[in-house]
Amino acid sequence: MGYSRRLFLWLVAYSLLLVGLVVVFQYNREKQIKAEELNARLQMVNSWIITRLGEGIQPADILAEASSDRACGIFPDFRNMRLSVLDNRGDIIYDNSAGVLSENHLDRNEVAGALALGEGFTTRRHSETTGDTYFYSATLAPDGRIVRTAVPYSMSLSQLLSADYGFLWTLGAITLVMCGIGYVATLRLGRNISRLSEFAAAAERGDPIAGCEPFPHDELGDISSHIVRLYIRLQKALADRDREHASALREQHEKQLIKRELTNNINHELKTPVASIRICLETILHHPELDHKSRDKFLERSMANCLRLQRLLSDVASLTRLEDGSANIHFERVDLSEIIYEVVDELSPRAGSIGMRIDVKIPPHLYLEANRNLMESVFHNLIDNAMNYSGGSKITIRSHSESCRRITLTLADDGCGVAEEHLPRLFERFYRVDKGRSRSLGGTGLGLAIVRNALALHGGSITVGNLRHGGLIFIISIPTEKTMPPASG
Repeated sequence: MGYSRRLFLWLVAYSLLLVGLVVVFQYNREKQIKAEELNARLQMVNSWIITRLGEGIQPADILAEASSDRACGIFPDFRNMRLSVLDNRGDIIYDNSAGVLSENHLDRNEVAGALALGEGFTTRRHSETTGDTYFYSATLAPDGRIVRTAVPYSMSLSQLLSADYGFLWTLGAITLVMCGIGYVATLRLGRNISRLSEFAAAAERGDPIAGCEPFPHDELGDISSHIVRLYIRLQKALADRDREHASALREQHEKQLIKRELTNNINHELKTPVASIRICLETILHHPELDHKSRDKFLERSMANCLRLQRLLSDVASLTRLEDGSANIHFERVDLSEIIYEVVDELSPRAGSIGMRIDVKIPPHLYLEANRNLMESVFHNLIDNAMNYSGGSKITIRSHSESCRRITLTLADDGCGVAEEHLPRLFERFYRVDKGRSRSLGGTGLGLAIVRNALALHGGSITVGNLRHGGLIFIISIPTEKTMPPASG
């Protein structure tokens, strides 16, 4: 049996219970009203009898008189009425239904009520004297006697509720209408719950939820819609997680390839200086007759290759540290203009010795969150690269925009520039435009790679292009606040 049918049966059962309770209440209410009405009539009879007793008339004569003239229309028929007269101790003085009675009636409810309140009645009590069921009504007389009258009590349910059939029919009609409305409501509710149950089963299986029919705009529908949206978001989050995991695996794989390539490149770069050093030392060792001039020449060549090896190892260590992330790199508030001027002051003598001039036009107090040593390395490598390979006579450093969030600088030279096909690869590790010239100048091929990674670690970027009148221009953008760097690849 479906949920909607069970709910409808519960609603019908509740409606029938409600109708039954109303019927029982109405029955008891009518019963009480009829009892009070009957008691009022008997109280009027009791008052008339008390009046006649006060005039000295005996109870039997009063009954005879009442039977003859119908008690002046107060109570139409006294033939079935029982009359008792009791003293204030509850003993019977007169009873028209039996002979002399010795039973005390002080514990009867109607007698106790008459003694306490002046009048009392009892509904449907079985008489041990006559064996019938009576309705008793008692009244306290001024002289202390108690007059009690009783009539047979046999009111049926149909008699008690005869005046309320219209109400019951109305209640029944309302119940039928409520059941009809309840059927429609439970059918709709059951359909929504069935849909929600199907959705829960699909969610348990992990099926994708797409194009789901919207739920109605009620409380259950809103809750169901929220659950569906939460599940869709969860599916999207899981899909994003899987994509990120796959991307992380690809990135890890790419890093392994890059490290393998880096290792191969390092081995290749180490072979030349190591071989040169070995040849020089072997020549010195195996030819002790060499003059001092030749010996010094070989030693100087060995020293130059040792320095080249030192620079290579230093650059590799720097690049590895940058690619491992920013966890062990300290950031602080620094003045970028001060760093640039210090690097320029350091390199200006060598630039002057090769006929180059460094022109700096940036405002003071360019503050940002950065690692001072890395910022020095960025501009040291860029200026050193321009001095070694541009072949120009001037290096220009300009500030193009400064804001509270980003600083943009350019570093340009007036040299020969680089062929367009080389530009996309200038920041690759060990990439050289002129390999022979680079090695002869002691270059490691890692300077621009270090620059790019150092700026990426600060959340910045660098691009390169050729100037129309000749030379290269590097455009550097750095955020003033520390940000999470993008993943290196």
